[in-house]
Amino acid sequence: MAPPILNSPIQLSPAAALALSQQTPAFLRSSPSTVSSSPLSTLFSGPEKSEQWLQYENLIVSCLRTGDDQAAHQCLQRLVARFGDDNERVQAIRGLVKEAEAQGNGALEEVLNEYNQILNENDANIPIAKRRVALLRSMGRLPDAASALVQLLDFSPTDAEAWSELSDIYLSQGLYPQAIYAMEEVLVLAPNAWNVCSPTKAPNLSPMLMHPSQIHARLGELQYMAATAPGLANGLYQKYMAEAVKRFSRSIELCDDYLRGYYGLKLVSKRLLNDGTKAIRPADDSEFALPDTNTIEQLNELATAKLSEIVRHSAASDRGWRGYSEAEVAAARDLLADDASAIKR
Repeated sequence: MAPPILNSPIQLSPAAALALSQQTPAFLRSSPSTVSSSPLSTLFSGPEKSEQWLQYENLIVSCLRTGDDQAAHQCLQRLVARFGDDNERVQAIRGLVKEAEAQGNGALEEVLNEYNQILNENDANIPIAKRRVALLRSMGRLPDAASALVQLLDFSPTDAEAWSELSDIYLSQGLYPQAIYAMEEVLVLAPNAWNVCSPTKAPNLSPMLMHPSQIHARLGELQYMAATAPGLANGLYQKYMAEAVKRFSRSIELCDDYLRGYYGLKLVSKRLLNDGTKAIRPADDSEFALPDTNTIEQLNELATAKLSEIVRHSAASDRGWRGYSEAEVAAARDLLADDASAIKR
């Protein structure tokens, strides 16, 4: 069954993206082939729906992923006919199409030059600024991508998506303190909503769709990676590990049955217990003090029990436990298996 066209195609599997792109011919046939940008046209054709244009965008992304460039261009032409060549969002979508069709770095450089020219004329063109960042990153120019993001955030400091992307770029360069700082900005900007959290909702790089528990878990992961990085300065290990414990604990407090939060809590508590009691000592700054050994053991037991429950129910496809990422369930199973083999030895 093909996914609904209104669903974002970014996180779809290749098979689902193919199924979505195959809906394009039928959608184009059922939609007007010519669309006027004049507001008077609604007097004769009726009011248009904004969902229609989002559907065109989603179909373009899916068609580009599956190599159907012709259908992608047909969808793009209708967006241009409706909104015009100078529309910022249309410019970004056209750039995405050109990036997908580019053959080699030379063609990508030409697209990058087009982005730079557009930004020279209008440096407030946010969609093009974000496409330039994405293109620089895809070309492996990470420092340039980070610099472009910093420029964007100077202009739009409340853009949570840009902060998240900057954090990920810093992480890919091994700049853990900077990655943590950027992700903390995401947490500040994220809506503090106590809505029902789906335990199967996978973390992604679109913070506006993320529950705060997912951002806390991501921060815990960054803190753990910083703590276990080689060449860590003395005194920072305990600080990072204490923060990781707090972040993972907060994550599962906000969202019960959240696999990634329990996995992180299990990982960090296991590491602390293996390090021995010497690693768990009162800190000079109480803000970064680790819990005592007994508390860490209890957290480890809690995470173990919950992960075992999630793995068991997920493997049985029990109702209410479906939809977890197979990769994350497999990682949890392996982590629990390591504990079991250690006990046997």
